Amino acid sequence: MNTPASLPVIRLKSDRSPGHPWVWSAQIHKPESKLPPGSVVEVHDAKGRFVGRAFWNGHARIALRLLDTHPEASIDADWIASHIARAVQLRRDWLQLDAVSDAWRVVHSEGDGLSGLIVDRYADVLVIEYFAAGMWKFREAIHAALLTHFPGAQLYWFAESHVQKQESFDVRSPDVPPAFEVHEHGLRFHAAPGSGHKTGFFADQRDNRKRFAELAKGRRVLDLCCNAGGFAVHAMAAGAREAVGVDLDAGILEVARANAQANKVAVTFEQADIFDWVRAAVARGERYDAVILDPAKLTRDRSKVMDALKKYFAMNRMALDIIAPGGLLLTCSCTGLVGESEFLEMLRRVALNAGREIQVLEVRGAGADHPFRTDVPEGRYLKAVFCRVE
Repeated sequence: MNTPASLPVIRLKSDRSPGHPWVWSAQIHKPESKLPPGSVVEVHDAKGRFVGRAFWNGHARIALRLLDTHPEASIDADWIASHIARAVQLRRDWLQLDAVSDAWRVVHSEGDGLSGLIVDRYADVLVIEYFAAGMWKFREAIHAALLTHFPGAQLYWFAESHVQKQESFDVRSPDVPPAFEVHEHGLRFHAAPGSGHKTGFFADQRDNRKRFAELAKGRRVLDLCCNAGGFAVHAMAAGAREAVGVDLDAGILEVARANAQANKVAVTFEQADIFDWVRAAVARGERYDAVILDPAKLTRDRSKVMDALKKYFAMNRMALDIIAPGGLLLTCSCTGLVGESEFLEMLRRVALNAGREIQVLEVRGAGADHPFRTDVPEGRYLKAVFCRVE
């Protein structure tokens, strides 16, 4: 790997620190010589002062990913190993996650100082997602470091096609591992990394599933956009009176039914558009007193955030029609570009439009295995708002 003395230098147009590890192409002076995507470079400000070391990518929207601001740091295999070790220590020693689940996030990109890398553990399988050409170049070091902490684990790595195109790197994924079982708070769930349904299991909602189940005891539960049924299964296992899950994806509903069966709970799962289903249920006079609304990410495009907020408004307004007075609503957004304040403002307008009072009990996010840096608010992508609806 490059030593600090031999690194190419990229200069910023400003003499101030970027204040964020992502530096856009408009913020830099293009280097005179062409550098391969993912090259490690040294970053200087407009006055020639050292800023840090970074991954460079002249083809990507994010031209620089700042990695380390210490002048003596070398971005090499040892650097990678030390950051992965620190990430694992947080999960195992501080958070004690092994006692709670065998499905948790090992590396959360910028939140762990490893921009462009996400690693999730699912029992004995590690799922590695690459977002940056620079991290992909370090894949052998990354895989070796992970195996020191998870000896014998099976590694499955991938990058989304749009990421490979934007970042100019090609990933050949290994064979998809067969589906297997993971555990969370004493319950059993199906996971299938590399399938068409992500993994069939989202560890970021682990603590929110448990909290919802505690609040839903004795209640009639409706899980909208239920995916693999995690909320409904947790609720029934904790003593909910009844649970129905609705999702448009027939394939993931088969996983949800298997999850309910594995935990010996009765949940009814129905394939339908949530708007059509709720409209028909309301017409029949149906009401539920604990409702989850957890749709998939609505946009990756900053120019379409307002469109996403309109969709959130429509879904939440519809959900209020089926919630009995004094009922519980857990409404979620995993769209990172939608901030917490924007999401809460959307709920204010929903309550006003419906003529109902929404009392926010708590606003939560992803579990602590998804840490975010104060200078990267994008890392706090998940909003989970627990409400009482009068």
